[in-house]
Amino acid sequence: MIPIDISARHIHLSEADSKTLLGSSAALTVDRPIAQPGQFVANERVALVGPRGRIEHVAIVGPTRFKTQVEVTVTEARTLGITPVFAVSGDQTKITETLQIVGPAGTLTVNENVIVALRHIHIEPELATKLKLEHLGRVSIKVGGERAVVFENVVVRSRPGVDKLSFMLDTDEANAAGIKPGATGIIVSQ
Repeated sequence: MIPIDISARHIHLSEADSKTLLGSSAALTVDRPIAQPGQFVANERVALVGPRGRIEHVAIVGPTRFKTQVEVTVTEARTLGITPVFAVSGDQTKITETLQIVGPAGTLTVNENVIVALRHIHIEPELATKLKLEHLGRVSIKVGGERAVVFENVVVRSRPGVDKLSFMLDTDEANAAGIKPGATGIIVSQ
């Protein structure tokens, strides 16, 4: 059984972009830890502004990273007026649609790394080896319930010290399948 984590819209910031948006002396402060080791939802929030709409109170996931990345759902992409670019979370995508990120101390315009994250599992390397799963391979995950579904093309993420077992879905996918916090799934094919 794989615990399911539902990922809401969020942003990962580079150190430089964090300073631009939050202020030169500001640092991300921990609101709560998330499932993956060392990561957390920060107390600080930003807004996303697209050609057609604005989304307020977007969570920042810390700590800071090498590059800034914005992760939204397909529904949120439509709200913003942008065409979704599907990618593996953490991968760097070159050209995407232009968005503004608005923080309390400044504004950034970004035109790369604005994505809808592909559904994926995080799995410890030892367990991945035991199950014969390869990093960046694909599996299918079955989730039971009133609206039982099999999610196909689930990307495997397996890196030492980084990945802890969980199946990551965005809020659009979880809502469509009626998945609630605490749900689990199982691997049904590789």
